[in-house]
Amino acid sequence: MNWAELNLTPAIPEITLLCALGVVLLVDLFLTDRQRGITYALSLVSVALVAAVQLAIWQGQPAEAFNNLFVNDGISQVAKLMMYLGVFLVFIYSRNYLANRDIFKGEFYTLTLFALLGMNIMVSANHFLTLYVGLELLSLAMYAMVALRRDNLQATEAALKYFVLGALASGLLLYGISFVYGATGHLQLNAVLGALQGSDVNPWLMTLGLIFIVVGVAFKLGVVPFHMWVPDVYEGAPTAVTAFIGSAPKIAATVFAFRIVGTGLPTLAEDWSQMFALLAVASLFVGNLAAIMQTNIKRMLAYSTVSHMGFVMLAFLGGFQNGGYAAALYYSIVYMLTGLVAFGVLMALSNKEHECEKISDLAGLNQKSPFLALMMLLAMFSMAGIPPLMGFYAKLSVLQALVATGGAYLWVAVFAVVMSLIGAFYYLRVVKVMYFDEPENDIKGDMRADAIVFLGLNGLALLVLGILPTSVVEWCVRALQMTL
Repeated sequence: MNWAELNLTPAIPEITLLCALGVVLLVDLFLTDRQRGITYALSLVSVALVAAVQLAIWQGQPAEAFNNLFVNDGISQVAKLMMYLGVFLVFIYSRNYLANRDIFKGEFYTLTLFALLGMNIMVSANHFLTLYVGLELLSLAMYAMVALRRDNLQATEAALKYFVLGALASGLLLYGISFVYGATGHLQLNAVLGALQGSDVNPWLMTLGLIFIVVGVAFKLGVVPFHMWVPDVYEGAPTAVTAFIGSAPKIAATVFAFRIVGTGLPTLAEDWSQMFALLAVASLFVGNLAAIMQTNIKRMLAYSTVSHMGFVMLAFLGGFQNGGYAAALYYSIVYMLTGLVAFGVLMALSNKEHECEKISDLAGLNQKSPFLALMMLLAMFSMAGIPPLMGFYAKLSVLQALVATGGAYLWVAVFAVVMSLIGAFYYLRVVKVMYFDEPENDIKGDMRADAIVFLGLNGLALLVLGILPTSVVEWCVRALQMTL
């Protein structure tokens, strides 16, 4: 490698994040538990600094680094900014919750920053092995985060299940990648595409590789039938960790899927589209019906996540020409913003003696804390796809991409609408409990002033950007145009 010609500019945000992470890790070693506020502040500054660096190197054209293993293009830049925002909000919302659970430790912040670094590598990867390295860095950090409460049996059990299933999915993904390499002789995504456009590719090897790769992608998205880990992890992990798992990594997983099927394997769209359609239909069906039966709100949100990721997979069926990829990116961003509001409220309603986990814990919330009740109402209405919130336009954009394909996936669009109507039941049930049931406790919420401000802005964004969705949608469209 000629170091004189090495262009590190596209990777400056990742280098900055790694350096900041090292500083946080070293400083935290010399702090007592009473001084963890310094770790918290340094972590916030680190995320803000990396976001500023990302904006400073913003480029209108794709740029590559490390011999085209790493790219900085439209979709990666947009995804990274949204992931920085998601991690920043998780830190803000979770401070009191972590302190009440005696897990206000440096491990939470360093592991989250490691996970963020893994997500950054995932969304900028232009090589199968780079994708895998980023994925494993994210996954290993999340396994440890789920088990952060080492004295909690439910958390350690959930972490073990997540680790075992995650290792299996990673093995299947690697197995699929090996088939692709055997069939094409390449692992760089553009080179794989070039080989597929030729005539010397073994179709059987490619089909087997595609099947295993789709299984790996489906596990990371958490869609049926590879969703077994989702409800257990959402329920068993501390709510702060659940808020993280249910937010920024969903954007990373969406871009991860795009890199593989949209950049490397678009010529096999006819094959992977059928698999995506089946996985999405199963996810919408199982996710919505299972969520109706839940009394634990974290498990309910877990099954609703399964259905939402089904919508993301449906968006891929639209492809680039019909706006499907842009709709998938937009949907994942909307889901992150919506989920953060919901989990922010749950963390606010959890104190040292009480964990807000059951739907009944929200009974009469409007009488105790109208602000938190309003925030949860906005989140539930957005997830249900009720206008004029962002969730409505997110679902609409996916359905428009499906309809634009012609008659092939029209039945899938109709099925998605029916499932959305069924799913609205359990979201509206939460609203009914908050506004019409009598309170079962006197917990009014415990949030710092900064968390209240950011939660209010987060909820307001769901409403305002739902009424005026064009700016974010066009941002996603331009991001895809700067990528392909």
